[in-house]
Amino acid sequence: MSEESKRREALIYHAKPVPGKIKVVPTKKYATQRDLSLAYSPGVAEPCLEIEKDKNNAYKYTAKGNLVAVISNGTAVLGLGNIGPEASKPVMEGKGLLFKIFADIDVFDIEVDTENVDEFIETVKNIAPTFGGINLEDIKAPGAFEIERRLKEELDIPVMHDDQHGTAIISAAALINALELTKKNIDEVKIVISGAGAAAISCSRLYQAFGAKRENMVMLDSKGVIRDDRENLSDEKAEFATHRKIDTLEEAMVDSDVFIGLSMANVLSPEMLKSMAKDPIVFAMANPHPEIKYDLAIATRKDVIMATGRSDHPNQVNNVLGFPFIFRGALDVRATKINEEMKMAAVEALARLAKEPVPEQVNIAYGETRLAFGKDYIIPKPFDPRLIAEVPPAVAKAAMESGVAKSPITDWEDYKDTLRERLGSDNKLVRLLLNRAKLNPKRVVYAEADQLAVIKAAQIVYEEGVAIPILLGRAETIKELMAEIEFEADDVLIIDPKTEEENDRKNKYAKVYWEQRKRRGVTYYAAQRLMRERNYFAAMMVNEGDADALVSGYSRNYPSVVKPMLELIGMADGVNRVATTNMMMTKRGPLFLSDTSINIDPDAKVLTKIAQMTSHVVKMFGLTPVMAMISYSNFGSSTSEKASKVRDAVANLHRYHPEMIVDGELQTDFALNDEMLKERFPFSKLVGKKVNTLIFPNLDSANITYKLLKALNEAESIGPIMMGMRKPVHILQLGASVDEIVNMTAIAVVDAQHKEQLEKEKANAK
Repeated sequence: MSEESKRREALIYHAKPVPGKIKVVPTKKYATQRDLSLAYSPGVAEPCLEIEKDKNNAYKYTAKGNLVAVISNGTAVLGLGNIGPEASKPVMEGKGLLFKIFADIDVFDIEVDTENVDEFIETVKNIAPTFGGINLEDIKAPGAFEIERRLKEELDIPVMHDDQHGTAIISAAALINALELTKKNIDEVKIVISGAGAAAISCSRLYQAFGAKRENMVMLDSKGVIRDDRENLSDEKAEFATHRKIDTLEEAMVDSDVFIGLSMANVLSPEMLKSMAKDPIVFAMANPHPEIKYDLAIATRKDVIMATGRSDHPNQVNNVLGFPFIFRGALDVRATKINEEMKMAAVEALARLAKEPVPEQVNIAYGETRLAFGKDYIIPKPFDPRLIAEVPPAVAKAAMESGVAKSPITDWEDYKDTLRERLGSDNKLVRLLLNRAKLNPKRVVYAEADQLAVIKAAQIVYEEGVAIPILLGRAETIKELMAEIEFEADDVLIIDPKTEEENDRKNKYAKVYWEQRKRRGVTYYAAQRLMRERNYFAAMMVNEGDADALVSGYSRNYPSVVKPMLELIGMADGVNRVATTNMMMTKRGPLFLSDTSINIDPDAKVLTKIAQMTSHVVKMFGLTPVMAMISYSNFGSSTSEKASKVRDAVANLHRYHPEMIVDGELQTDFALNDEMLKERFPFSKLVGKKVNTLIFPNLDSANITYKLLKALNEAESIGPIMMGMRKPVHILQLGASVDEIVNMTAIAVVDAQHKEQLEKEKANAK
């Protein structure tokens, strides 16, 4: 994609379908006049009067306790510099989005039009009653130091400048673990800090809090080493001025143990890295280009422990590991500030988490057999679902122990459960899915590539590295559409099965197909004719190893696309019936629904098989299947045949697959409401567990349910995911959106990865 295309795509993303990235949504009922009279006049007067009596009641009756202000004056925005408050707003909205999706914290972004420190502080103080916390963002130094210091002193709510402390907290956790691996003591190591801005100062101070010695630190700015004989140093720089008579980074690096890069690209040379002590620790955190390239550093020193700010290398120092969870813990105990004890608690929680066994969901997301504490894993991954249940409690406990918590927590297990529930409000699993696909992209053939939506999806997966697209259809049309959307990719294969140029391949596929079907009424001529049809041709590409996976169905009804797939590719060993499941991204988390597309009225035996296959798909995403077999009855309350078949399927599963967490028959509301289930059916195997999979008794109920969820609750749907096929084949719903096609492509890639791994395991077993 050209730079102009990227620019236009970014602008469209922020402008459509509505401007911006965040919005306010009601949390109370508002349908009736009674609702409105409670929400506003006259009912609203009652909480107003209660708050007048005690300002702390604002936490009880308003959103204050879960509301953070992201505030900037636009003077130091990312790598853009002083671009002004209005121009900083997209960044502040983006920060608000991260607060919401990682920690379920609501945000108002506030852009203040002043560079005067006193005016800025006064503005924030005047609006502070609205918020439970203040996140300062993108404010230039040295003013940022004074602004944060004074606001922390003068306000009774948590205040943190993430640019200063976010990187410090994450890198400190990484440093603690790196030092443990190298068996070095923090009070003895020599540390070089390249950069002297807000983040560098904060990092240095926090390292000192953990035992680093100031006399062992050398800090550099754009003029070189900050020495104590330099004139006109700011108070912050003077704090870290060295007495050593050195001037350059090259001199400072000799025999150093740790390099902290918060400056600019490529300032650290291989020669400087070679001059460091044994087992050097290098955190090159300039973004997007680090102080030394990762591959170059690893090639230069085999003993180096390396971290960067990039997601495509191990040990990413990413602020999203910190600020959402630090504010979450602070808000939940109504802390009056974020103090050193709370920041240090966050550091220790992150360092500790990296040493614990990694959930399979994280291993799968990052394409690892088993992530384990070591030089390539010294800090948790941003997608780790444990973060929300580990970091906020540590921060909250530190707030309580240091005396700044106004609402202490007493039941920590209940608190952790509440935190885990907050994870259901975003689409982490979609990000995990795409991330996993990118680790080992596969060749995916699109059988309807002359459709604009399909081409747009192919462009996205190509440019994002999710898959290697193969485009089937009229070549002229495909090229016109590619030109229209500026899809520039000379290495993407375009195939038109109806052209003479493809005769050799068609004849090859036709012969293979005819050999397979000649005793079932298929002539060689008929096989040749079928190979002109894209779905047959695409299926043979996958069969013959010319593609790894197939996506089709955008412009044709589902049964007409399934037929050639079953004929040519067929079912996996041991499978006598295929089925589909849809993964719905709901507010309570991912929910798998089966069978949404194929089996009209399955009997008990088929329902049993559908449940088994769905269980395998859920596990493929690193989740533990907790399955409810759905009916209109509950545990024998009806003796009808339709309820009995579900009951029989459950009995089959309990008898032959006792390891599965499954029960029924159950009505949907009981399956999804643990309190109701526990009260009425305490004997159920699902009591105390969060159901994430529903197996429906027929196609009507499954298909209607998933489409209702999608249409009315705006739940994102990934699917239908084909289960039981010999090769990775996935069929879209008619008229699928671009996002749905992209997600289905990622499913196809992950499916291909999974089947490839199974084949390797079979081969090794032999």
